[in-house]
Amino acid sequence: MFVMSVYAKISTLLTSISCPPQRCDPFSAELFKVDSVPRQVPVLCNSTVSANSLQTSQAKNDFCGQVWDTCVNASVRNSPFAASLQGQVGAPANSTYTKLTDIWQSKADFCNAFGGASVDESVCFTGEPVAINTTTQSFPSGMCLEKIGNGSYLDMAAHPDGSNRAFFANQQGKIWLATIPKEGSGGTLELDESSPFLDLTDQVHFDTEFGLMGIAFHPNFAQNGRLFASFNCDKAKWSGCTGRCSCNSDVNCDPSKLGTDNGAQPCQYQSVIAEYSANGTASQLSLAESAKPLEVRRIFTMGLPFTAHHGGQILFGPTDGYLYFMMGDGGGVGDPYNFSQNKKSLLGKVMRLDIDNIPSTKEITDLLAFMNFQAQKRLLTLDGYEEVNIITKDGNYGWRIYEGPNLYTPPQSPGGNTSQNSIKPTFPVMGYSHTDVNKNERSASITGGYFYRSMTDPCMHGSYLYGDLYAGAMWAGTETPPDSGNFTSNKISFSCAHDSPIKCGIVPGSSLPALGYIFSFGEDNSKDNFLLASSGVYRIVRPSRCNYTCSKENNTAVATPGPASSPSQASLLSNPLKSLVLLCSFMGLLLLSLV
Repeated sequence: MFVMSVYAKISTLLTSISCPPQRCDPFSAELFKVDSVPRQVPVLCNSTVSANSLQTSQAKNDFCGQVWDTCVNASVRNSPFAASLQGQVGAPANSTYTKLTDIWQSKADFCNAFGGASVDESVCFTGEPVAINTTTQSFPSGMCLEKIGNGSYLDMAAHPDGSNRAFFANQQGKIWLATIPKEGSGGTLELDESSPFLDLTDQVHFDTEFGLMGIAFHPNFAQNGRLFASFNCDKAKWSGCTGRCSCNSDVNCDPSKLGTDNGAQPCQYQSVIAEYSANGTASQLSLAESAKPLEVRRIFTMGLPFTAHHGGQILFGPTDGYLYFMMGDGGGVGDPYNFSQNKKSLLGKVMRLDIDNIPSTKEITDLLAFMNFQAQKRLLTLDGYEEVNIITKDGNYGWRIYEGPNLYTPPQSPGGNTSQNSIKPTFPVMGYSHTDVNKNERSASITGGYFYRSMTDPCMHGSYLYGDLYAGAMWAGTETPPDSGNFTSNKISFSCAHDSPIKCGIVPGSSLPALGYIFSFGEDNSKDNFLLASSGVYRIVRPSRCNYTCSKENNTAVATPGPASSPSQASLLSNPLKSLVLLCSFMGLLLLSLV
């Protein structure tokens, strides 16, 4: 009975170390030094801490000593406390010893290797579930911004090597590689407009509703150099602009009856996804500063029936390796041909593409999300409601039977209608009416958005952020309780930091920063969020820089590791959890802003 009791305690200790909380906490990775050699256990709190340590009270628990005292004479198979894991002097890596006393000479030696106090790079572990974020989440008091660039961009993608670099693309068809300064450093975006990473302006048709709509870099870009672009082309000007018209007999649509739209013939303009490569442009792909403008492979092409609502955002799923493509309803007031509710049509859908195997039509339509996008890749409603939906496989989001939670009647429907009782719509989790934003000018369309995962503003952490294209309002949505699917959103204040590296303009007669139009949101490798606006690039920064109050700011400011500053360090940071033995599973949600 005594032996069983001892081993039960040992089992509990080892389980808590392998996966600190029973339910993975957003900050679990901070228990590990992400910029040191790979380690398979976190820093265990012990009593040898400095008087001014932020974690002194936790370290006094001497959890490292508790582990030693409990496990010192126990035989543990495949012990996680082998000396080779820490690069310490001790038993050789191929040793068969399984007791702590066979590997370490004393408790002091053991805790010198595995113990410690919290420092800038890590938070020591006390053996208890991580409690950094256990309080009920409240809405942030405001969003503080700093302006770090003057350029106008439509899309942003963090460099897959995990460094402090990112790609920025404009609607005209150029992509740049930029270095992002550390928050609060006073630095600005390092981007050379005269030297784009990739120039596709010869292929891209640029107009108010058209252009380069999205960019995506293969998760293994640093090894294979593959990147993808979603753009519009004009078949009257480029011979490579060839694709089947989305108005065809399969969907009961005759393009000859559509007529012209803004002077364009039906399906004169096309939506394209093409693959490009950076192979051969540098000795190491992580050092590549350009890609070849020659198209490697055409992934997708489709003619557009009208000149609006064609979407175009592309992104890789966080775990499955698929490329997701957001296609609008094709335009026309109220989706007159009902493409969105027609499962034979690819308009008004989210498509999942296997970029290693060109998908069949059945595979493309495997994920259905009925929506209509506008030029800025986000969604535009026709009458007055903007919405945010959680995307799930085979989900039907109601358009054009519903606009948000409200029934919708199109002004004309030559393509017929879908019965309200024939679908099971998934209604939005958040949203707003145009009149809620500005009763005079109203609003344009929703621009979303990311779940904020940075600790730069700890009071913003976990909120889904979105705004209106006209930049007159911002919202933060929270899920309460977690994983419930119940979201509450509040309009939040936003302003520009007094020490912004580039001075922000102010809207005349208002205290709001003059953002112009909010085209998109972006995220870098440190999970900081950015606003891509017509007036420049803005980053969400510490709330105190705008005199907003956040009680968590001082307690967490030192605990957030940033991305590597050079490609040579990036391999450790591209996925810090790869080198850890964590017995946890993670599940992600694809959250998009919908009509």
